[in-house]
Amino acid sequence: MQTVQPIRDRLQIQAMKEELRRDSERNYFLFVMGINTGLRISDLLPLRVKDVRDKTHIVLKETKTRKSKRFLINVELRKTIAHYIEGKDEEDFLFPSYKTDLPLQRVQAYKILSKAAQNVGITEFGTHSLRKTFGFWHYTINKNVALLQDIFNHTSPDITLRYIGINQDIVDQSLEHFSL
Repeated sequence: MQTVQPIRDRLQIQAMKEELRRDSERNYFLFVMGINTGLRISDLLPLRVKDVRDKTHIVLKETKTRKSKRFLINVELRKTIAHYIEGKDEEDFLFPSYKTDLPLQRVQAYKILSKAAQNVGITEFGTHSLRKTFGFWHYTINKNVALLQDIFNHTSPDITLRYIGINQDIVDQSLEHFSL
């Protein structure tokens, strides 16, 4: 299994947004939802308009853990959601397949996101990079590993730091100019 990384550069995040938006509003919105909520792709794809319209939180049962979870929708994301769902019905999927009446499949989401990442020069990227990007920036801004550990339902701070690539960054920095 390929190890994927968070996007650590805000300019690359912006480049991804622009690349995806050129392709479709749905693809752009998938990326923005993923990096702003930290939800797994398996929890994002089945969401419907009714799950986010006029809401401050997304409430769901996580696919992987089967635990109930309540995720805050930040103010900026609420604006993006309101614009995106304008004119859509309550039962519409947020990320519909263009070929079926079903939500986008995980494999198709992977193809869309990795193609955009490749086009903007991002390597080691997959659907999980959205969640890791959320975690990396949440930790970078708040410096609260315990809080992020709780958000991600991890069993230890070390797992959380390793998951978002912070441990590797620290190791890399310590070795950058180390020479005997």
